[in-house]
Amino acid sequence: MIEHTAQPSTRPGTVLTIGGDLPVRRIGYGAMRLTGGPGPVPATPDQAPVWWPPADRQAAITLLRRAVELGVDLIDTADSYALGANEELIAEALHPYPDHLVITTKIGVARPSPSEWVPLGRPEYLRQQAELSLRRLRVERIDLLQLHRLDPQVPLEDQLGALRRLQDEGKVRHIGLSEVTLEQLRAAQAITPIASVENMYNLATRHHDDVIDYAAAHGIAFLPFFPIAMGAHAAPGGAVADVALEAGATPAQTALAWLLHRSPAIVPIPGTASVAHLEENLAALAVELSAEQIGRLSALGAEPSDRPEAP
Repeated sequence: MIEHTAQPSTRPGTVLTIGGDLPVRRIGYGAMRLTGGPGPVPATPDQAPVWWPPADRQAAITLLRRAVELGVDLIDTADSYALGANEELIAEALHPYPDHLVITTKIGVARPSPSEWVPLGRPEYLRQQAELSLRRLRVERIDLLQLHRLDPQVPLEDQLGALRRLQDEGKVRHIGLSEVTLEQLRAAQAITPIASVENMYNLATRHHDDVIDYAAAHGIAFLPFFPIAMGAHAAPGGAVADVALEAGATPAQTALAWLLHRSPAIVPIPGTASVAHLEENLAALAVELSAEQIGRLSALGAEPSDRPEAP
């Protein structure tokens, strides 16, 4: 059973401040799902090539605008999602952005083909991609720029140095990391302040517990991608479904509510192409779980998985 850093007996707070100056509601939106690719619709999100813009562009624009109407303060994207077209879509839908809206993007992964995600942390490449993201998002400064993956072929000091230079030039407000271990996070912090970590984490995938607890202790936001558990945990009649029935919520809302209780540093960024699912996910902020229900969910433990790492 996980030992929580936050007391689970009361409803968790609904706002988190990233980097000391970016307050956001504690459920954001991950825009990766607003992409497509060659071939049939994938069975699960991690199988999506994230290669083309969405087939129904107007529906995607409607969803993004609805997200902001519902109070979403943080939208996450990356330069590699549909080769930059995901950033362009966000700008088309939402620019000029409301003052409260934080658009976070990621750089540091090249896409030679629909099936390839290649870490590329050469400083000149990172600076080029940041400049392209600024253009596509139509902003002069990116509020939160995250290194999409650490490149093992490039010294960490050089990778973060490129982002720090952009920060010094006023083109980046805060720097974050994605899919890192605790050791890597500590090493990065020794080089430059880190405002956020975006790792895969949910009820069934919990190998970043140490990162979450460290983030909470050091004022770092933790943005779990794929935050809604799949597999046996989400099956009809399973533990999540049982708790959801007791709480008057859906299983997806229950999984998100558990994350909000797991740590005060967590801001889930569930993605969807459905307005109905978007509204369902955001309503998880109002779901109340008892300490006993949270304990039951926490005791489920992680599931073994052979799914490929999500982008």
